[in-house]
Amino acid sequence: MPCKMQNVCVYETNKVVRIQSARLGSLKWTFNGVILMFICIMLFWNKEYQEHDYVVSSVTAKVKGVAMTSLPDVGEVVWDVVDYSGPSQGKNSFFVVTNVIITKNKTKGKCPEIPQNGIICKTDKDCKKGFWNQYSHGVQTGACVKFDEMWRTCEVSAWCPLENKKKPPRPALLPSAENFTVLIKNSIRFPNFNIMRRNILPEMTDSYLRRCQFNSRTDPWCPIFRLGDIVEEARENFSEIAVEGGVIGIQIRWDCNLDWFLQNCLPKYSFSRLDEKKSNRTLYPGLNLRFARYNTVNGVEERTLFKAFGIRFDVMVFGKAGKFSIIQLIIYVGSTLCYYALTTKFIDCLIGTSCYSKEVRQNYSEKKVESVHDRQQCILCVSFVDENHIALVKRSQKRSLQQTKPISIHPHKDDMGHLHAMIGVLQKELILDQQPQVLPERSHPDWCLCGCCRPTNHPQEQLCCRQSVGRCITTSTQFGQLVLSRPVLEAVLLYREPLCELTEGEGLISDLRHCAYRQYISWRFGAPPTDSLPVMPSCSVWRIREVYPSKDGDYTGLSISRTHSPPSTSNTRLREEEESVL
Repeated sequence: MPCKMQNVCVYETNKVVRIQSARLGSLKWTFNGVILMFICIMLFWNKEYQEHDYVVSSVTAKVKGVAMTSLPDVGEVVWDVVDYSGPSQGKNSFFVVTNVIITKNKTKGKCPEIPQNGIICKTDKDCKKGFWNQYSHGVQTGACVKFDEMWRTCEVSAWCPLENKKKPPRPALLPSAENFTVLIKNSIRFPNFNIMRRNILPEMTDSYLRRCQFNSRTDPWCPIFRLGDIVEEARENFSEIAVEGGVIGIQIRWDCNLDWFLQNCLPKYSFSRLDEKKSNRTLYPGLNLRFARYNTVNGVEERTLFKAFGIRFDVMVFGKAGKFSIIQLIIYVGSTLCYYALTTKFIDCLIGTSCYSKEVRQNYSEKKVESVHDRQQCILCVSFVDENHIALVKRSQKRSLQQTKPISIHPHKDDMGHLHAMIGVLQKELILDQQPQVLPERSHPDWCLCGCCRPTNHPQEQLCCRQSVGRCITTSTQFGQLVLSRPVLEAVLLYREPLCELTEGEGLISDLRHCAYRQYISWRFGAPPTDSLPVMPSCSVWRIREVYPSKDGDYTGLSISRTHSPPSTSNTRLREEEESVL
């Protein structure tokens, strides 16, 4: 339990690498300044510090106006609001007739159908009693009758005579409809804030409403609109749209900042055409509808059919209200802090490009990222005498270590303490004038490039001291001075354990052999990369064993299962550690 509690009471933080660079520092603060400016602009432009609510509204419209027009076969007709309003168009919409086709004195009876595809006939057999479709004006009686001098069509039971005109008259019959006016009453509410407003503002009086008329420049708050002005604001020509009809949208927008006085919560009107206006781009241009007026003449019911073309006005209300909220401000600020990570990502990518040298990129990567490798997937490090770096490779069960491709390259880091100590010992012993040794030639395996390695069946031990063909490192003067010299090795043993007794025997030879292993690793690897096991080449291992042999000739060899540990003052511990990296 104490152990578990101790793990809970631990704080972990990210690793920070501080680079002393005026260029990167200036770039960092420039990017941070741009991000801060963007955050502030969005904060005040979109009012992200406010809590928002959307409008709930109702709309009513009342049209006023009278017109007189002369209709063919009818004469002069007076149109008032009942005549030109047509049937109801639904919620938040109103319709005004601007053009009309009238068919008078229609009675129930039988008459020839208007010629259409599939309706023309020659005999009664071409007509089917009771048949009708979406183009029919009535139900077929089964008789084929004369329509005119050229055509015979199927007789139908319908309101006769049938409507025969398709195209509306030009110009429109009610052009004066543009002078009609409409009063739009709009009531809104913001439920979350319990705020209610009307487009008829509190300061508006009855006398003002009797004389005012909307004008986007001089009187933008008046709720009374002239139809011609509405069409003009929508950038349309009233006389043109009046012929076939159309749909005009009236948008009322309420954008209210409740941090200020409610007097600033005012409607804004805008207008646009909603339907397709070009006849050559649609099969059914404009807008029209039909309605009839019924009367009885001499006991016979008659009706007058009106095909009315006109303009439908759709009133659409949008709106949003905002009020300061500390919670929304905290949420916005917290969500935008992640933008600063873009600066780090950008600079990391910049350092990784060709703008910086390979050495700088490698050094930055080593400082910023600390890799931890899987112990089951052991990472080995090798050092070749003809290359000035250390290579990390993965252990392979089939391919020799000499031929395994490195996964990364690291610069050689000298162990300065060990180097100074060796210089002092060598100067004391005065053995710097030794000549390079010449080893006898012997057969060597294919993976050996120095000619001094011995065959082995273990792929992880198949490693030469060179990457290309050349002289073996064991023939160098420094190898004999640093690795094989008995006075140097004894001095190292005494340095590690000052009170140990260097008594001749098998134990001393074993300690000298393992100390020689350690000397080679400190010399050629320096400070090896973290979580990696240095591997000595076969030629160096066997040269050390020749000078300091085991009595029974039994050697442990490379043991991958053990891990590399820090140096120990114990000879036994030293022996185990050095066996693990051979």
